[in-house]
Amino acid sequence: MAEKAKVSIGTVDRVLHNRGEVAEETKNKILQIVKELDYKPNILASTLASKKSALFATLFPEPPSPEGYWTKPVVGVKKRIAELRQYGIQVQPFTFSQTESKNFVESAQKVIDLNPDGIIFAPFFKKESGIFINKLKELNIPFVFIDSEIKNAGQVGYIGQNSYQSGLVSGKLLDLILPEGNVLVIHFAKEMDNQNHLVQREKGFYDWYSKNKRDMHQLFTTEVPDTNNENWMDPVVKTIQKKNIRGIFVTNSKVFYVGQLIEKYGMHDLKVIGHDLLKENVGYLKKDIVQFLICQRPEEQGYNAINKLFRHVVQKRITSDKNYTSIDIVTKENVDYYKEFKKEI
Repeated sequence: MAEKAKVSIGTVDRVLHNRGEVAEETKNKILQIVKELDYKPNILASTLASKKSALFATLFPEPPSPEGYWTKPVVGVKKRIAELRQYGIQVQPFTFSQTESKNFVESAQKVIDLNPDGIIFAPFFKKESGIFINKLKELNIPFVFIDSEIKNAGQVGYIGQNSYQSGLVSGKLLDLILPEGNVLVIHFAKEMDNQNHLVQREKGFYDWYSKNKRDMHQLFTTEVPDTNNENWMDPVVKTIQKKNIRGIFVTNSKVFYVGQLIEKYGMHDLKVIGHDLLKENVGYLKKDIVQFLICQRPEEQGYNAINKLFRHVVQKRITSDKNYTSIDIVTKENVDYYKEFKKEI
């Protein structure tokens, strides 16, 4: 045992990492000790010994304002990168327009030209994302999805909510506060057939009512591709009146537009559910114009996405291919207890 004690843990890690550089007799002796002690490698020491640095890229939608939803995953990305500074990890950010699929293609090509060691991106436009994914595979660039997911695309993992399940939760919530009355699903987005995560939320929402045989409701869907001026409100108001709408479900973070509509037209009897703790959304939540917000913890998504890519690329560790974030239900009574959001709201 005395002979074994002379071999430090650091020595074992260096031997395991640099087996070809150690004399054969010494290597065999240490490996025998490793076997007898059932030694487990120190991943941290091994990674540092490798002096492996990596360049990651992010491809996120361009936030429409400094307080927009997509500023928040960036905060999580920067936090994790700062923690990994000793590994020499760097990140190059890229963005694309949420309303122009062509811009996504242009930004995706910039990522290809960079040839990073890994990428985190939101597959916002399903068709264009599929083409981008094929190029990443050809170049052996690993990728992690964030916020929305394409099933079985070869991703290292997905960080975000289960969009379908989020739709189910939203359907149940609206059903609880609106026992009867028609419901309008609003997509504030272009090219809906290409917006995978919003489609899944809508599907989950519809399935709640279908599976629970809620005959007291009729469901309708409308799309609002452009909110640059208030002209979008008129057709939506006409739909609300014509279809006798009593409840509204907004599939993304732009529920504050519905708040503006309600205040302008005095439709305060509507029950509304939307997504995300943006400053504007929280304002309408506190006014009781929006009854529930579904929180996605975007900062946590950015942090965990970088961590997953780091473990895969640098540490060569096998991780779960899905890391669903919680589906938090936020009301005006509990929103102030979300301390991580207090600075923003």
